[in-house]
Amino acid sequence: MFTALLQVALGGALGASARYLTGIAITRAVGHGFPVAIMVTNVLGSFLMGVLVVVLAKKGGTAYAPLLMTGLLGGFTTFSAFSLDALTLFERGQVTAAAGYVLGSVVFSLIAIVLGVWIARMVLA
Repeated sequence: MFTALLQVALGGALGASARYLTGIAITRAVGHGFPVAIMVTNVLGSFLMGVLVVVLAKKGGTAYAPLLMTGLLGGFTTFSAFSLDALTLFERGQVTAAAGYVLGSVVFSLIAIVLGVWIARMVLA
């Protein structure tokens, strides 16, 4: 149990750091306003989760799930930040942008996890 907790803590620190750096890079590339950085992070994290769930299961690596899935990707994806960004857009009166952000984040994250599973299964078949 303690080993898994350490894995989650280490993965979470790495994931949160990766999220921070990704957010800075995307914001510098596209600017402020619409929360593209959080949306991209959640979609990418969902894709990677799809890949990992297949790879770890097929390769007998489930012992690494606390580090990689709960820790790394849990720290990397940002649904609490997503919720705040959606609320902020809504409260600014940007109702259409808020709705697009929520719908786009959910739909693209679901598509990304399906693609991640599909690609990982094809590669490992």
